[in-house]
Amino acid sequence: MRHSAAHLMAVAIQQIWPEAKFGVGPTTRNGFYYDVDLPVSLSVENLPQIENKMRELRKAKLPFVRKMVGVDDAIATMDQAKQQYKVELLQLLKEKGTTAVAKESGDEGLVADGDGQGVSEVSLYETGPFLDLCRGPHVAHTGEIGAFKLVNVAGAYWRGNEKNPQLQRLYGIAYQTQEELDAELKRIEEAKLRDHRRLGKDLEIFTFADEVGPGLPLWLPNGATLRKELERLATEFERRDGYVPVVTPVLAKEELFYKSRHLPYYKEDMYAPVDIDGQKYYLRPMNCPFHHLVFASTKRSYRELPLRLAEYGHCHRYEASGVLTGLMRVRGFCQNDAHIYVRNDQAKDEFIRVMNLHARYYELFHIKEFFMRFSLPDLNKLDKYVDDPEKWLQAMAIVRQAMEESGLPFEESEGDAAFYGPKIDFIIESVVGNEYAISTNQLDFLATDRFDLRYIGEDGAEHGVYVIHRAPLGSHERFVAFLLEHYGGNFPTWLAPVQVQIVPIADRHADYALQVKEQIFGANVPTGTGGLRVEVDLSSERMQKKIRNAQVRKIPYVLVIGDAERDSHEVAVRLRSGADLGKMSVETLLARLKQEIETRQDLPA
Repeated sequence: MRHSAAHLMAVAIQQIWPEAKFGVGPTTRNGFYYDVDLPVSLSVENLPQIENKMRELRKAKLPFVRKMVGVDDAIATMDQAKQQYKVELLQLLKEKGTTAVAKESGDEGLVADGDGQGVSEVSLYETGPFLDLCRGPHVAHTGEIGAFKLVNVAGAYWRGNEKNPQLQRLYGIAYQTQEELDAELKRIEEAKLRDHRRLGKDLEIFTFADEVGPGLPLWLPNGATLRKELERLATEFERRDGYVPVVTPVLAKEELFYKSRHLPYYKEDMYAPVDIDGQKYYLRPMNCPFHHLVFASTKRSYRELPLRLAEYGHCHRYEASGVLTGLMRVRGFCQNDAHIYVRNDQAKDEFIRVMNLHARYYELFHIKEFFMRFSLPDLNKLDKYVDDPEKWLQAMAIVRQAMEESGLPFEESEGDAAFYGPKIDFIIESVVGNEYAISTNQLDFLATDRFDLRYIGEDGAEHGVYVIHRAPLGSHERFVAFLLEHYGGNFPTWLAPVQVQIVPIADRHADYALQVKEQIFGANVPTGTGGLRVEVDLSSERMQKKIRNAQVRKIPYVLVIGDAERDSHEVAVRLRSGADLGKMSVETLLARLKQEIETRQDLPA
């Protein structure tokens, strides 16, 4: 029905602007979009005009008629209709097949069949005067499309490449009933208030600069504080679980990435090489090859395994500019990464141990809605993966058994495995229903032979290891984006960039306010930045404006200081929620702060 709504929108657009040229129009989780090249620049003010035309066409009950035609005939038809984007897709289908089209266009619903080879026949759908390249299926006629609403207009480069023309992407949502649609519209409004891009700007977490380039965030002091706290958390959890730290370079000779097989299998996602002393060097897209070299730097005994190597490693991947989204999809990121080297008989238990670590993080952050996607290879298409079916089956059996024994919810997805082994993607849901693929847990059987990763067993002979790749917090960038939306910017005290704001009522209270600041800052309460994060507002604003400013910045504690507080050596404590805790000594406040930070749980008002 949503797919049919995308076609209905295209029919409406074509009737309003007959010269419109169409790109792709796939469905989304709750609706649809279409990329369109128009002679006019649209805004949200134009959406009601298109909606009204869509409702008129829905009443007409136009049928969706499917036709199978030869790809050359389809090219001729679209060329005659001056639909050059469809011609381009059809030529790509003819030469490279559906896999290439799905990857380059982002729309998996374009043709009926194909296995990565060129296709000779495609399906077209006719809706009134509108003809589209599409796999389908569709509802019988436009009258069967439910309640819909157009919600946004954005720019989108054709095929996600900034060198191509920029089209206009029109988004809509669709549900069977008006009640469902109204509930979704309410959720969307809440999501706008929690959008990490908006909050990131308002709370001064991160920014981007043209001089640096798209997808390469600049972390502002508040954002850097969040990163430090997350790193401290991960270091604590990992040390408890037996991890040891390593530090490795951000680039290496191309030889390393041929050895790891990233260049044959992952090259299109890597930055172009740089020439250094006549040799090609690549920025790393992943940390794993470097960790393998650390493992292989000395002979290993079975007594050392599992060996858990952890690093906050900076990586770079060339993402198409059209998919870059705030911190959620970037080109440079810092990953909470580790690689665990295990014996075959340890792999299952260690895999479960890592999943339990994920669950501990989720419990801490009150993430209740999550599941795992068990990504498998398509063993009929081993050109995309390491061609060793027997090892694939062994690795898949280990992961599946671990998943079943863990008792955690999971679903299986064929064709999404890493090229070197099966993986688990952790999908979490925010409070407004947005889903995020936030972290991963992978089992690698390729690295053993490629990097000669072996240990001396009890029998004195050499044996190969399994490698577990894991990143429970994913990247700082994506996890901070999630947390911004999850908390709506109201971070728990231990994580908040500024934990305490002191508000002197008048200039005569400034000296005492500064004394309180030093007392709080110097308290023995460890944080990722070395001490409690406290500021004094010495501006000329009135007290109520200062308090309001602290609430806008979502600072957990506001301490108001006037004559009474100064004379009694106390502070008047307010929470950002507006709750008034009354007057208390600085020592009492510090005891409360210490408990919140050590437990990483906010206390009730």
